[in-house]
Amino acid sequence: MMPKLVALTSIALASSLSFAQDVTISDVLDRQVTFDAPAKRVVVGFYPEDYMAIGTEAAYDNVVGMSKYIWQARPSNWEMYVEHRPSLAEIPGIGRVDTKTFSVEKIISLNPDLIMLADWQFKGLGSDVERLENAGIPVVVVDYNAQTLDLHMKSTEIIGVITGQEERAQAIANEYKHNLSMIQERLEEANLPKPTVYTEYGAAGVDEVGYTFGKNMWGAISTMAGGENISAPYVEWWGKLNPEQILAADPDVIVMTGYETGNGDTSMIMGQGVDEAIAKQRLEGFKQRTGWSTLTAVKNNRMYGAYHGACRTILDGAMIQFYAKAMYPDLFSDLDPDAAYQDFYKKYLPVTPKGTFVTEL
Repeated sequence: MMPKLVALTSIALASSLSFAQDVTISDVLDRQVTFDAPAKRVVVGFYPEDYMAIGTEAAYDNVVGMSKYIWQARPSNWEMYVEHRPSLAEIPGIGRVDTKTFSVEKIISLNPDLIMLADWQFKGLGSDVERLENAGIPVVVVDYNAQTLDLHMKSTEIIGVITGQEERAQAIANEYKHNLSMIQERLEEANLPKPTVYTEYGAAGVDEVGYTFGKNMWGAISTMAGGENISAPYVEWWGKLNPEQILAADPDVIVMTGYETGNGDTSMIMGQGVDEAIAKQRLEGFKQRTGWSTLTAVKNNRMYGAYHGACRTILDGAMIQFYAKAMYPDLFSDLDPDAAYQDFYKKYLPVTPKGTFVTEL
């Protein structure tokens, strides 16, 4: 079943036919969008790895353009995929919404069947969405940034329709739901006090407080996993806390996230090709941040590192496990978040990442 997703019964038939046919879906903004499915010429605006995991590697035979920067921001991950599939590097780029380099003209020139955008991209484009639609290009909106079960599942199901992989999409969505249900059922049964948790994207390094997360991304993940997010009262989506707010909140658990590279020698780094000893060394360095020696998490050595690229994606079920185990080590001692992350790749993606994706002191 695809609850609230499919508006035409013909979608059920589409996956069994070798030719495309019109389908109408309700996207994550409850917009009714009609397009040929499976789509043969797609522009992927965001979530490129999810598109491959759900649609299979073959889905990229039909990608005619994409906003590459979010993948290339994880340079070692991008290089791993390009080494496996060199044609990825040849897909035309379409620019970025957030830096106002997004090119409507470029997209129109690619003659796509549809463009898939993240919710934040759609809202940031404003009237440019109408220009795309007036050019006859359906715009489909998905959203993994919100980090809710419903939107993760619905976004996955939508990509399944676009790529003609409805059954695979439903299996992935159900696995995500089962994982979250397992964690939340244990939490409910144990009924333990909620630990406080602070998450920071550590690219800026020790001397500058980086971005933290309120309702979405890591903020939502930490809440799903049973934590009390200290940033939630002050940050709507993402932003920076005043250093004094962190000290006053005195979190029980601190998670520093990072990509493969940062802004300096003290940046938190995690991910493909990163040695765990170096990741731990960078994490240890944050103990030297002004005032942090007094924090409960620092004194108790409850400091953790996570790969920033493993958030806002259908792959992040492993990161919910990671937070649950960090905050409730006895209750979730049987979980292996790193293995869960790797297992998703083994099952749904054509590459095998090697590096450090979660760590702790």
